[in-house]
Parts: sequence; C-alpha cells; structure tokens
Amino acid sequence: MAAGSREILGKLTASKCPSEPLYPSSLGCPFPRRQFCFRPPFPLFPSTLLQRKMQVRTKMVSRPVATLTTEVALVKANSVEIPLKLTAIVTVRKNKMENMKEIMLNLLDGYPKLSQRDKGVVLQLVSNDLYPDKMSLQLSKEATLDWSKSLLKTGDEKTTYKVEFMVDSNFGVPGAITVSNRYQEEFFLESIIIEGTVHFVCNSWVQPEKDHPQKRIFFSNKVYLPCETPEGLKKLREEELRQLRGDGAGLRKLSDRIYDYDAYNDLGDPDKGPEHERPTLGGPENPHPRRCRTGRPPASSDKNAESPVSVSMPMYVPRDESLGELKRSAFSLGKLKGIARNVIPSLITTVSDYSVFEEFSDISDLYKEKSPEKMSRKGTTKFPLTKMLNTFQEFVEEFFKFDPPKINSRDVSCCLRDDEFSRLTLAGINPLSIERLKVFPPRSRLDPSVYGPPDSALKEEHIVGQLNGMSVQQALEQNKLFILDYHDAYLPFLDRINALEGRKAHATRTIFFLTPMETLKPIAIELSLCPVDPNTPSKQVLSSPVDATTNWLWQLAKAHVCSNDAGVHQLVHHWLRVHACMEPFIIAAHRRLSTMHPVFKLLDPHMRYTLEINAQARETLINAGGVIETDFTPAKYCMLLSCAAYRDWWRFDMEGLPADLIRRGMAIPDPTQPQGLRLLIKDYPYATDGLLIWSAIEKMVRAYVNYYYQDSNKVQADNELQAWYKESINVGHADVRDSSWWPKLSTPDDLASILTTIIWIASAQHAALNFGQYPYGGYVPTRPPLMRQLVPREQDPEYADFINDPQGYFLSSLPNLFQATKFMAVIDIISAHSPDEEYIGERDLSAWSGNNEITEAFYKFSMEIRRIEKEIEKRNADPNLRNRCGAGITPYELLIPSSGPGVTGRGVPNSITV
Repeated sequence: MAAGSREILGKLTASKCPSEPLYPSSLGCPFPRRQFCFRPPFPLFPSTLLQRKMQVRTKMVSRPVATLTTEVALVKANSVEIPLKLTAIVTVRKNKMENMKEIMLNLLDGYPKLSQRDKGVVLQLVSNDLYPDKMSLQLSKEATLDWSKSLLKTGDEKTTYKVEFMVDSNFGVPGAITVSNRYQEEFFLESIIIEGTVHFVCNSWVQPEKDHPQKRIFFSNKVYLPCETPEGLKKLREEELRQLRGDGAGLRKLSDRIYDYDAYNDLGDPDKGPEHERPTLGGPENPHPRRCRTGRPPASSDKNAESPVSVSMPMYVPRDESLGELKRSAFSLGKLKGIARNVIPSLITTVSDYSVFEEFSDISDLYKEKSPEKMSRKGTTKFPLTKMLNTFQEFVEEFFKFDPPKINSRDVSCCLRDDEFSRLTLAGINPLSIERLKVFPPRSRLDPSVYGPPDSALKEEHIVGQLNGMSVQQALEQNKLFILDYHDAYLPFLDRINALEGRKAHATRTIFFLTPMETLKPIAIELSLCPVDPNTPSKQVLSSPVDATTNWLWQLAKAHVCSNDAGVHQLVHHWLRVHACMEPFIIAAHRRLSTMHPVFKLLDPHMRYTLEINAQARETLINAGGVIETDFTPAKYCMLLSCAAYRDWWRFDMEGLPADLIRRGMAIPDPTQPQGLRLLIKDYPYATDGLLIWSAIEKMVRAYVNYYYQDSNKVQADNELQAWYKESINVGHADVRDSSWWPKLSTPDDLASILTTIIWIASAQHAALNFGQYPYGGYVPTRPPLMRQLVPREQDPEYADFINDPQGYFLSSLPNLFQATKFMAVIDIISAHSPDEEYIGERDLSAWSGNNEITEAFYKFSMEIRRIEKEIEKRNADPNLRNRCGAGITPYELLIPSSGPGVTGRGVPNSITV
C-alpha cells in the first residue's frame, strides 16, 4: 500500500497488517515484555481515494465488485442491482479440555446419515440500513461454515476459516451478523472480518442450536449511542439485551449467558445441620450488595436458602465470564502446590491434640532455604549421586515448602518491630484503615446502652511523654496524631467470637505519632472487650514497653492489632468494597448497555473475570466452613462484619481515592495541588502512587466522556446509560438505594466521576489490596489472621503461664500449624498473576478504528502509565522517603503497573481477576 494511503492516527501510522504493533520502533511499547500494549485499529482507505478506486474498478470490469468502507458500499453497477459476493475471515478457538470429545462429535457431524441441516455454522449479515420500500431488515443469504471444508489456516490455539456471503448491490454496510451453531459442541468465536474492512470482535462462546435455538447476534466494532443506532440495528440491539436479561426464572445452565440478581442465600448448607446454617446476606437484617443469580432450588430444610453446589448443579456464571484456559491452569497448579504443602501439617494435626509452634524456627522451617551458602553450593558438585539428591531436595522444596515472603522483616529472633508495624499502615497490604486522629480521647459511635460508655480508656498521661514535648492538643492541631481504630468494627461481635473454641479477640485502637522524618511511631494500644459488670474493667491500655514483661505484652497487643487489621482488610476493604460492591455494576452493564454503547466499550476490560472470581469465592472462600471462616478471627461471623460495614460506613461517593483520603483525614482539600488535595503525611506510598494512577484514569475518562457527551442533555437522554446506573443502585445495591449520598448522573462530569471511580476500584484499588497478601502476610507472626489467646492481665489465670514462658505464650496465641499453612497456601494462590493477565494501559482499540481523538486519548494514557512506573521506581530508590527506602525496607511496588506471572508483589491488572 502506498504511503499516502495509510490512515494517520494522531502522530501514529497504523500498519496495514493487524498483527504489527501500534508503536513505531522509535517510541517503543510501554510494556516491552508483551508484544503490544493495545491492539491497533484496523486501517481504512481515505474515502476520497476509495471512491476513486471504485470508479476505476467499475470502468475496468464488466461485472460489479463489492468494496466496503465504514461509510459506503458500492451500490450499483450500470444502474442494475446484481447480487455481490463478500468474503469473510472467521477465527475460532476450541476448548482444549474437550478435544477428544469434540473429535468424536465432529466425526459424528460428518457421518453420511446426518442431513446438511444438522451440521455447520450458519451466518447471516445484517445491513445498517432497512429496505427503503419494506422498512424491514436487509439480510444477506445464509452462509454455512463447515469445519471440514472452509479451513483456511490452523494453529495451536486458533483456526481461521473463509466464508462467502451473497448480498444485493444496495446492501450497504454490514452492521451485525447472526450466528447459529448446528454442530454438537460449543465453540469460541473470536472474530469475523468482512472484506478486510468491517470487523466483528466477538470473543464469545457460541452454543449448539439444539440447546440454545436463538440466533446469536454480534455487532461490528462501531460505537453508537442509543439515539445514533442505525435503523437496521435498533431492534437487534434491543433483542440482544433482552436475551442477556433472561426471564429471572429457572435453574441456570453452564451454557447460559444470562445476567440477573440474587441475595447471598447460598453460603450455608442447612441440610447438613444447624452448624452449617448461615444467614442470607442482602435484606434489612444483613444489608449487602447483590450477586449474580444461579437459580439452584431451595434447600430441603430451609426454603429461603439456596441448595449448595453439587456435581449435578455446579456453580453458574454466564458462559463468557468463565476463566480462560491459561488462568484456570495457573489456578490448578497453585491449588496442587497448596494441597502438597498442607499434607504434612494435616498429618501432624491429625495425630496431635495440640499442634502449636514451639519455636520461631518451627515457622521458618516451612519456607524454602534461600541462604547464600545454599545458593553458592548449587551446581558446584561433581558427584552424580549428590546432584541427584540435590535435585530431589529442590523438587521436594518446590512442592512441599513455601517461598520466603518478600517482606524483609521476617526474623526468627523477634516479632514485628515497631517501625515496621507503623510503616505497613502506610505502605503495606492494608493502607486504607489509617486515619488522622481528630478528637482525643477517641469516642465510639456504638449504642452506649448495649456496648457501654463511648469514651475510650486512653488518657493524656498514656501518650504525652511520646509527643516530642508537645501537648496532646498541640499534636492534634499540628496533625501529628493518627489512629487505627477497630473498636466499633469488632466490639459488637466479640462475645460471640470469644465463645468459639480456639478464637480470641480484642477490639483494638492504636495511636501513632508522626515523627519529623515523616514516619509513624506507635505510642499506645487500647484493648477492649464487651463490658461484663461495672467491677470488671473491659478495657486496658498498653504504652511503649519499658522492660521485658511490658515488651512481651506489647508484642501480643500488636499481634492482636494486626489480626484486627487482617480481618478488616479482607472482609471490608477487599471483599466488600472491591469484589462485592463492583458486581452489581458489572451485572447491570451486561443487562442494560449494548456492546455498541461507548460506556460498555470503556468498561469491558475492567469487568473481565470478576463474576467467576466472586462465584468461586462463594463456593470455597466465604461459605460456611470456607477459608475465610477457618482462617480469620471472626470465624462464622466474618460476613456479618462485612454487612455491618456496608450498612454503617460504605458510601459510593467516598470510594474514589481523593474522597477516601479526605474522609479519613489523611489529606485536606487544596486546589493549588495537582490532584486538588494535600497529603498530611507526604511519604504515604499508597496515596502518592495511587494519586498518579487516579489522575491518569480520570484524565483519560474525561476525554472519552466529553467526546461522546458534549452536554448534559445527551447524558440525560441516554436511556441505556440511565437504566444501567439506576439498576445498579435500585437492584444491585437495593439495601442502600434510598441513601442521599448516591451521586447523580445528569452531566458529563457526573458520568466521568462515576466511571473513574469504578475503573480505579477494579484496577489499582484491587491491586493494592490483593497482590501483596503473600509478600506482606506470608509470615504468620507478623500478621496473624487469627488469635487464640487474649492479652493476659495480672488478675487472669493465664498470666502466670505468660510470665513463665512469654515466647511460648505468644506462639500458642498464633494459628496452629495446619491453620497457618492452609492460610499461607491460599494467599499464595490469590497473590499470583496468571500468564494471560491484562494490565492497565493495555486495550484493544479496534472499536475506535479511524477515530483519532479517542485513539490519541488511549495512547496518551498508556504513555502516562509508563511514566508512572518509572516514577514509582525512582521514588523507591530515594533514601529521603523512609517509608519505602532504607536498610531492610521492602520497596512499595504494589501499584507499579506491569508485572510478570506469579507472586511478584507488583502489577495492576485492568480488572478484578483473582
């Protein structure tokens, strides 16, 4: 193709070959480890040149030639309407796990006794335009794709076929295509390209016609607001959404692609007995976001509870939401390793009545040896037997021992240091709980008639000696005091938790002082229990230690704080705020937004895999007896803690990063600053890195929204957009739908703010909360997910045991061997990236082919993400930033955008993929 005939996208030239990267070699790709960051738009001839070529062709040939663009098709030849032939390239993928089954079924498809009607994939083009006279759909002749006859090219994963369509010469531009699968097995339809110009990116499983008689509808990669939909596609647009909504009844089959809502009434198994019953999440008693409906029948003993997953009724998610083969394989390998690493601890627990750790070295033995001596010995021996034994030892370690966690504070001789304890509130796996202390002493918001006086036991004398000569009031006024406050989150559940075997918890408050070096120092910890009687104190306060006894008490108190923190991190910040609260927006998007809608196109990569991940969580993590209940202190009350936070604290308008920082008092509004706020702790790695990503997302989204919605009228008149947002609130978040804090959706700014928040939560917020779980929590003494003994007081019977063996008391308070290894195995799996991960800044741009403004906005976003990555790396090497750089300090990498597969402690995927 001549240089002048290429279409220019901003400053970039799109190659004629779709497989070539978008970036010129001089620019490079933002993520060099991958072949591309986003797929390039397909090139089109400029319309004037195309028309000239059409005129030449008409003069040179005696029969008509079909030439398509996104605007026109050659309509007539010599004023006579003659059928034209259009060539299509169809790319499909097969399910590798069912190869043998499919081979047998394909043999059956080719059996001579089967009629032509009973085999093949039938495709039919639909024009953008209606018949002028009949005002009905313009359709091509049906074309049949035969696996055995239409093969064009095959590969390991994809197979390409050639299909020919016959259309009238006035057919116009194809805008949709219908597909019927008359084979016996499903197949994955990746794309269809008509005459190299009109593209249908399908990426969907197509079911056999015998199971799903409705024709599948796919639209070309053209973006339309509802009011701009071509006449020939309007009814199909409505029909496709109607199919996706379903009728809200019946058991969902694995092959279905229906999106609907239900409450979380599937976490228990009441037919097994009362101990397996769990309350429904969602409703007045236990408010909670809604989930994707599965339609399993009710349990025999409780008509309000859905029967559990079984072989005959597996967990349903819409078919296109299921995990890809690479990700499923990575999960399976992780589970296999997890099982292997729990074999020995399980056996020990079975034969031992009390399998506690006796020494810190017992915990260290769970990890692979990474000492310099071992690494230097590797590969140096010349003896075959020694080599064989070393190889066997490495194999055993790989499958039976854990990788050492990334965090460098793991030390067999001590617990969590004070400086590291404080630093992790700003640069650890849960940097979302730290708040500025605004009132001293802190006060509870719980009902005093039930939970006792709201005043804290913290007094000025507990902390004044740690304030560098300031009074408490001066420290408050100068923004020097901060707090981790888990009092109100845990106190309502403490009596029930502490009545359980092997579970003990305090409701904790921890006060920190901000030093001149911008680091935090813990100065007091308050431990609360539910009040029993006026003569028994329910609260105790521990200050910085002064001797051996107070040091061990201080270490125990910090462990209880970390256990509280682990629970709130997992149950509130991670599960509730990210996984559960995003699911209704995803369900509503599929039900109310056409795939042609610009907002659906924008959100699509940020919804990938989330529904299946949440479904797996309901099946194995948050269910009765699941990982969350067995590994975290609140046990069977875990999800009730989430519900309480949703009822009393969660607000969508506070979920954006700037709003959240201001709500917690970690920042104050400042219009002179780039993000409109000023951080009160300058070296707050989660916030400083997060604001860079937030700003990049916000800028990209605003450019996108302003392109499609030039004024408020367009936003308000978009019936699909309004239906999506209203349904997300009124159905998906039904328990808080009447709250006054829901943002309005009336202007382009409203829409940009809502979309920025959703994309932020699905990408960077989730990455910050998830992918550091094993690197920061894989060493149980520094972050125990549960505690089994309270901090003893002098009048308690356990105090003598504590005095006689404080280390033994500490270790016996931690999870036992099997609890620890099970927890470590799970967080190791969920901290890993899969090989098919798609990271922020990567996007398929084919839907905006020829749209320079949108393409340039996405390109600038990708370049900004690349710049952010370099900026974070620069910050991690700055010795002046003591919360992310220093001797033994783990650099804060959780918001570095790119990553390789595995547990890396970095990487920001586009969506909630684990």
